[in-house]
Amino acid sequence: MDLSFIILTWNSKKYIGPCLRSLMLEAERSGMEYEIFLVDNGSKDGTISILKAFHGTFPARIKPIFLGRNHGTTHPRNLAIRKATGRFICIMDSDVELGQGILDRLTRELDQNQTAGMIAPKLFYPSGNLQKSTDAFPTVLSKIKRYLFLRRIEKREERQRQREGVYPVLYAISAMWMIKRAAMDRIGLLDEKIFYSPEDVDYCYRMRQAGYQILYHADVAAIHHTQEISRGFKINKATISHIRGLFYYFRKHRYIFSSPILPC
Repeated sequence: MDLSFIILTWNSKKYIGPCLRSLMLEAERSGMEYEIFLVDNGSKDGTISILKAFHGTFPARIKPIFLGRNHGTTHPRNLAIRKATGRFICIMDSDVELGQGILDRLTRELDQNQTAGMIAPKLFYPSGNLQKSTDAFPTVLSKIKRYLFLRRIEKREERQRQREGVYPVLYAISAMWMIKRAAMDRIGLLDEKIFYSPEDVDYCYRMRQAGYQILYHADVAAIHHTQEISRGFKINKATISHIRGLFYYFRKHRYIFSSPILPC
């Protein structure tokens, strides 16, 4: 198997259909053998019916896993990772739509770069604005700035549109990751002590610790209909879970105010 896709859904009725259609179109264009694991976290909005319909139409490709309640992001993804057989693992959000040629170009770059363990594409909002999807490893102060001024930061970084090619970054959000299975086998699964976030930061940190590069491909893109339910200072379960996850991450990696220096 060439490619294993892992998509987590939770009340994703609005997005999962376009996501799967764009994914399957690009996967068929690539000519690679692929499988799609759809892990549902107890959706109540009709998502499950959509997943069952896709599975009924494409039983050899679509492999659903239905959970009775919301188990966060790490445990459900790990369930699918354990079942995946592809030499590349693509972790995607359910609200991502793929651009043309993206799978060929991401997998080709990973094949050609022996030191790379992961690659991520450029992400745009549906409006066409660039999403800030890469960064340094967070500190308490940088996270506060991101919560307060994300839109301003993204506007300032619109110049990234002009940069082309493939280059290393420290951290990429997990809206779309393409990972070498060999690297994942060495690094291990997502940390299930983190329920919702920042499991992506933690995994990128561990990948860099293991000596792998994380690449950003500025010449291919996906649309991310972002559902950042913890954005801002709204006090809800997701926000509280995110704050707990952050402080667990800081304790685990033994820093809080100064971003660690890990080479790209």
